[in-house]
Amino acid sequence: MNDTRTLHEIKEYPDNEVQKNRVLTLEDWQGKWVSRNIAFHQEQGHQLLKKHLDTFLNGKSGLRIFFPLCGKAVEMRWFADLGHTVVGVEISELGIREFFTEQNLSYSEEPIAEIPGAKVFKSSSGNISLYCCSIFDISRVNIGKFDRIWDRGALVAVNPGDRERYVDIMLSLTRKGFHYFACIVSYDPTKHAGPPFYVLDTEINRLFGTKCNINCLEKVDAFEERHKSWGIDYIFEKLYLFTDKI
Repeated sequence: MNDTRTLHEIKEYPDNEVQKNRVLTLEDWQGKWVSRNIAFHQEQGHQLLKKHLDTFLNGKSGLRIFFPLCGKAVEMRWFADLGHTVVGVEISELGIREFFTEQNLSYSEEPIAEIPGAKVFKSSSGNISLYCCSIFDISRVNIGKFDRIWDRGALVAVNPGDRERYVDIMLSLTRKGFHYFACIVSYDPTKHAGPPFYVLDTEINRLFGTKCNINCLEKVDAFEERHKSWGIDYIFEKLYLFTDKI
């Protein structure tokens, strides 16, 4: 990594005008899958989730776990194999089909009556259900409440102007005693327009602070060779745990 500054010396950008009005459409995201511009997918799963898995599960079994903007995340298979129930939402039908194919899972599909043009894909075992629709339409379907949310690449992917609406939906899906893991990224937003979008700590506090206890579990150097093409020379990832205020 070219950047020599410590974790505590990375500059914050409170006036992030570069990304403030940035908008990607659902078609833009679908196009990323078609063009294979999916470097955000992690074939080996997320290392911070693996490291803090005990904190996430907290010794509980039979949990309902929600994956917003799930793509073909391999962690969905991990949790299903551990006996948990997984529900995901993804706009790309291609991504959903690839998940089931790559995990060698048989599945069925059916239309979602409440959302014209949308579908739900269900594993034959019944413990994985992936909804192909906009995350902002999911509240029109009764998908129930969740014990856990794994938000890797979702909060940082929704358009900055939609974050508040997104967080409202996420928290409306939680059960009492929930654990919500979210990964956010820090880099110089004047050099890369996103996504993933840069999210300030103060923004996290604004979005979650009134309803949740906030705990930053870890901050790690996430810089890879591919990030050079973004025009940046550092990127850090933070893992947050949100829990309900008692």
